[in-house]
Amino acid sequence: MRPQSEWDNRFLNMAELVASWSVCKRSHCAAVIVKNNNTISTGYNGAPAYQPNCEDIGSCFRNENNVKSGTSPELCRAAGCHGEANAIALAAKHGHATKDATMYIYGNMDICTQCRGQIANAGIIRVVYRTKTGVVLEQDVREWTVHPVDRKA
Repeated sequence: MRPQSEWDNRFLNMAELVASWSVCKRSHCAAVIVKNNNTISTGYNGAPAYQPNCEDIGSCFRNENNVKSGTSPELCRAAGCHGEANAIALAAKHGHATKDATMYIYGNMDICTQCRGQIANAGIIRVVYRTKTGVVLEQDVREWTVHPVDRKA
């Protein structure tokens, strides 16, 4: 891990701002993809395009049914549309290459298995996180060699 640069702090602050745009009633998380100190994409957690989100409906199915965080992702309107996935999809939609990019994440340091796969397959090589409590962590995606189901408890 290397010390945070001024640019890292700027992009983490940007991720925090983008998280405030989230339409999720439970969690505000976001990702910013950067290449050569240029922002190429942003994404926050929310329902897929053309589908109503929790803010539109006025409630969260998971909250109303006491679904534990980290379980049953198919019961979330944002399933498959986490900030990380949305940032990657928006980069693709607008023709921005993500190979060798950095992703800055705010709000959650526990990336779901699906988003981890998309990050790795998009060629993003560095992930920098900041949680709501200010904890910062950096990872080299190329070191994600063990699938979460293979980790020892």
